[in-house]
Amino acid sequence: MSTRVEPVSEALLVERVVDLVLARADGPVGQRHSGTAVRLLVDGHPSTHPERLADALVAPFEAAGRPTARVRVSDFLRPRSLRLERGREDPDSLLDGWIDVGSMNREVLTRVVEQQEYLPSLRDPETDRATRAGYVRAAPGTVVLLDGALAIGRGLAVDISVHLALKRATLRRRTPPDEAWVLPAYERYTQEIESAPDLVVRVDHPDHPALVHA
Repeated sequence: MSTRVEPVSEALLVERVVDLVLARADGPVGQRHSGTAVRLLVDGHPSTHPERLADALVAPFEAAGRPTARVRVSDFLRPRSLRLERGREDPDSLLDGWIDVGSMNREVLTRVVEQQEYLPSLRDPETDRATRAGYVRAAPGTVVLLDGALAIGRGLAVDISVHLALKRATLRRRTPPDEAWVLPAYERYTQEIESAPDLVVRVDHPDHPALVHA
C-alpha cells in the first residue's frame, strides 16, 4: 500500500487533530450525541513530547465548546514491584506490563463515559505512591486528552489514537546510551501497531511534522 506524506505546521497539525476528533464525535450524520465524551490518545517516544501536542489541543477544543480532561498514562503505571519483577531493564515488561490498563479503563476511560467523572491520577511515577486524587466531574461532551508512550494496542478504551512516529535511526539517536535497553520494545511496538493509529505523524524533524496518509 502506497503512502503520501504531507508536511504541516504545528498549528495545522493541531487543527487536523481537532477536526478528526469532532468529526468522529458527531458521526457521519450526527448519529453520536454531542454530549458524549470522546477519548483521544496522543502516543509517542518521550523525545517526541506527546504531552506538548495534548496540551496544545486543550484551548482549541474548549473554543469549539468541548471541555477537556488532561490525563497522563505515566500517572497510571502499575506498582514498581510489579513493573520490575523481571528486572529493571526488561523490554518485554516495559511494553506489555508497565501500564495499569485495568485501572486506567475503570477509573478514567470507561468511567468518564458511563458515570461522567474520572480520576485524574492514580500513582506518582517517581515516588510510586498513590496520589490520593479525587474524582472530577466531566461535563457533557468532554474530550479526554491522554498522552503516553507505548500505549496503543494495549487495551486502553480510547476512541481515537494519534501516533508520533520516528524512523528507526532517529529512535536510536534520540535514546540515551543508558536507556538503550528500551529499543527492542519500541522496535517491536512499531511493528505491532503499524495499522492501528487513526493518525500517524512523522516527527523525525521536530519543527517539521508530516501527516502520513495511507
